[in-house]
Amino acid sequence: MTDTTTTEGRAAGLGPRGSAAAGADDRAPRPVGRLRARLRAMTSAPARTWWRALASMALVVAFVAWGVMTAFGAESMYLLSRYVGQQQTDTMAFASVLLTLVGAGVLLARHRRPELVAAVLAVLAIATLVVAGAANGYELALAAALFAVAAARPPRTTWVVALAVVVPVLVTARLAPRVGLVGSLAAGDAPGAVDAVSRFRLPGFLADVLPPSWIITALPLVVLALFGIAFGTLVRTARLRAAALAEAAAARAAEEEHRARVTQADERARVAREMHDVIAHSITVMIALGGGAAAAIDRSPDQARRALDELVDTGRGALGDVRRILGVLHAPSDEGDSADGADGASGPDDDASSGDVPTAPQPGVEDLDRLVERFRTAGLPVRTAGLAVAGLDGLDTTVQLAVFRIVQESLTNTLRHAPGTASVDVAVRRLADAVEVVVTDRGPGGPVTPTAGSGRGIAGMTGRTAAFGGTLEAGPHDGGWRVRAVLPQADAAATAAPTNEGEA
Repeated sequence: MTDTTTTEGRAAGLGPRGSAAAGADDRAPRPVGRLRARLRAMTSAPARTWWRALASMALVVAFVAWGVMTAFGAESMYLLSRYVGQQQTDTMAFASVLLTLVGAGVLLARHRRPELVAAVLAVLAIATLVVAGAANGYELALAAALFAVAAARPPRTTWVVALAVVVPVLVTARLAPRVGLVGSLAAGDAPGAVDAVSRFRLPGFLADVLPPSWIITALPLVVLALFGIAFGTLVRTARLRAAALAEAAAARAAEEEHRARVTQADERARVAREMHDVIAHSITVMIALGGGAAAAIDRSPDQARRALDELVDTGRGALGDVRRILGVLHAPSDEGDSADGADGASGPDDDASSGDVPTAPQPGVEDLDRLVERFRTAGLPVRTAGLAVAGLDGLDTTVQLAVFRIVQESLTNTLRHAPGTASVDVAVRRLADAVEVVVTDRGPGGPVTPTAGSGRGIAGMTGRTAAFGGTLEAGPHDGGWRVRAVLPQADAAATAAPTNEGEA
């Protein structure tokens, strides 16, 4: 019993653990799927808008908090009051906070007008340095503005704006008197002390040019500005790469759509050409056979009966050809529907939509004799040469089909436009590296009412010939009409001596 159960479990594909393992496998992708769904939701367009709004609010809050804390910090207020008095210290603090609030409002527009916002913030930073003696958070504001510039503008524009914004602020920090006072206190030096020692003091001559009060003010500004430019450049590069990928994907999609349309148009042209060859030929021959049978039914009943039999065969053959051509347009799913009806009996005259017509090979050179005989029955005096040349049956099937259709279309045109012609010569020759087809008639046997053709006949023959890199000539010739087609065959060496069957 145990062996039977194990064998059945393995046969069912459950493995040694049976359905429990399958259930575990089904549950495994769920956390990954939920994580992917959350990531897609977080990266969607509405989510990006919310993230951007939250980031802007967080930046503004950080900027305001930085400015208020540095302006009203207990230690800074106490130290400043010892040198400038409590009233002056309060004035400096309130002025700094007011400038910070103004800067916070300006900072919200950095994505719409990044250059203008950077310039305004630079002016406010200079005012803060002059009034309060410190940047008081404008290091962060300028870095955010330069980030917006770098994310939206080319690197050259970004660096020009950065220099135009940062340099005036640095110069003001070096020249403003209150910056020297506040910066010295922040560096741990007593203002005016000659022997003061600071960890921000540079050696030698640089200590006089760039005092610690300037370094402690300028260093955060420069560092944050560089970080803002760097991250903004990365964001812009990522956006450009994403846009380039999207554009490339759109171009590929457009190219694939164009290729699909071209393929569809070619397929339609091919089907239209095949339909024209089959229908135009069959209808023309059937009309001729019907007219001949009507004319001979009294004086030659046997000949009329043969013409009618040929007319029926021509109609059945045309129906089969049409159904085969339309069959290639059916989707693969239609095959099952067609197979459902295969059990029933089907005759040669069933509807084409039944799909019961068996697949048959396309006509080739071995069918030329039958084709010529059909036109002879329709009253066309056809003489042939070369149809029995050795090696014609060894041609590629596509070349054989092209030869057959060219002869068929040429004889159909002769039957339509040159009734009563004295003779029609059909010659098929196997050359060293090509196949030559020549169909020549002697012109109509009497007055003919001009009829406008569809123009598809010669165009179809030209297209078939051009598909093999060959040439086709069609035009008047010695009072009649001649069609000459040459189909190159690179591998068609004349291995056998051509022997003509003669004229029939």
